[in-house]
Amino acid sequence: MGNAGLMEAFAALLDALVYTTSRNRKLALIAAYLRSAPDPDRGWALAALTDGLDFPAAKSSTVRTLMKERVDPVLWSLSRDFVGDTAETASLLWPAPEGAAPQDDLPLAEVVARLAALTRASAPRELPLLLDRMDANGRYALIKLATGGMRVGISARLAKTAFAQAFDVAVEEVEEYWHALTPPYAELFAWAAAGGPAPDLASTPRFRPFMLAHPLEDGEVDLADYAAEWKWDGIRVQLMRTGGVTRLYSRSGDDISATFPELLNVLRVDAVLDGELLVRGSAQGGEAGGAASFNALQQRLGRKTVSAKMLKEAPAFVRLYDVLLLEGTDWREHPWELRRATLEGLMPRLPASHFDLSQLVEAEDFTALARIRDTARAEAIEGLMLKRRDSPYVAGRKAALWYKWKRDPLLIDCVLMYAQRGSGKRSSFYSDYTFGCWDGDPDVGAELLPVGKAYSGFTDAELKQLDKFVRQNTLNRFGPVREVVRQLVFEVAFDSVHSSKRHKSGLAMRFPRIHRIRWDKPAHEADRLKGLRGLIRD
Repeated sequence: MGNAGLMEAFAALLDALVYTTSRNRKLALIAAYLRSAPDPDRGWALAALTDGLDFPAAKSSTVRTLMKERVDPVLWSLSRDFVGDTAETASLLWPAPEGAAPQDDLPLAEVVARLAALTRASAPRELPLLLDRMDANGRYALIKLATGGMRVGISARLAKTAFAQAFDVAVEEVEEYWHALTPPYAELFAWAAAGGPAPDLASTPRFRPFMLAHPLEDGEVDLADYAAEWKWDGIRVQLMRTGGVTRLYSRSGDDISATFPELLNVLRVDAVLDGELLVRGSAQGGEAGGAASFNALQQRLGRKTVSAKMLKEAPAFVRLYDVLLLEGTDWREHPWELRRATLEGLMPRLPASHFDLSQLVEAEDFTALARIRDTARAEAIEGLMLKRRDSPYVAGRKAALWYKWKRDPLLIDCVLMYAQRGSGKRSSFYSDYTFGCWDGDPDVGAELLPVGKAYSGFTDAELKQLDKFVRQNTLNRFGPVREVVRQLVFEVAFDSVHSSKRHKSGLAMRFPRIHRIRWDKPAHEADRLKGLRGLIRD
């Protein structure tokens, strides 16, 4: 592929992604593009698809101002309100110069360079010059690229999977390298596409993929082979230190170090540790093990700055589960029992103010363990984890190694699929939500099927956040209903579940309501229909 048509090829990719809801088709489209596009364009495209680019001078407000200067403001406002997407509306209404043929021949790398060079003063002058060169598809791609948030149903996980499929490499390796590199990912493509050496990241702080658990669905396990520990209700994190630099990562690999600054100067050894991020609870609150409920932690999530008052009233700490690396030794291939012993040996070297160890739960047999689980009512406990004693630490969710056994069987993680406006005082908000579970493993093409609908369980502030999410992440419209990008997870509470021939999933929930919005949880980690079917008591 030569330079001609590079921006056009990227625009065509976005257009194709918008019009398919098939996960496998999306994977095939991205993989084909990555194989055919040259460097560094494909690296910039990959960054754009995963929200890895930011152009501070090019915002949606800039585009809206440009449109109101060129199109009747009332027509613009009505059109924008009807369409619901600034980029789509502007790309269709933009008045291209008369007699000028579209010239989508710019390399994507050049477009990125021009956008990066924009200032607040130059953007109103330079951005129209780019828009004038393109047709509607090109303008849509340019505006999406400039303002960020592609919202074409592509998660970072799906993009990594597409990259792995494109070049026949392991997605676990892609994920491990990904977070340590920056766009346009030259080292990543040199390794995967050109057969070069793996990126040398020995001294670079980087995220390692988490080991995940299957829901315990098939009854008892032999406790001789498994260890039990509490499943704490915080957010799973990875704390690592290398070369004197400490980083804190969420389960999706996002760097959340700035949100919890009190944890950045307390790890004094080079290590990669797996644990649960919690905040301290008051002595009067009845919390377990010094940990407050998730609601207390939620007040600190997503903040760019943290006040001294918040640091004092809700100090964070990490309840450690596992050790991946310690002082130059990689422990991931070793059995859990040895990793646990290593972690216990490390604890005296860590400050008790910021670290403690997730305690094991002892029981004579599985029946006794079930009683312990059912009587644990502390808010900070979700249930139990069962970990095979000889299990290595492997990325992803591997069968028969780790199980999660939630305390309350009537809570399940679902993915938001559709939203509809409410009635009465909620008539201007998208407040009725349809959600689904995966009919199998989404990483191998499983379908997301609707299992319920809810319109309660959230605060007014959360409703505004959800309404904004729906408007900014709309894929399709069906009358009053919007289909949204499959990326937001709800923890749904319900009274019971029953077989139903009226629903494609074959299931119907009784009195579902939103128990919690899991902004931190990737969609592919939501629950499977198999687990929900196991709760049927017809």
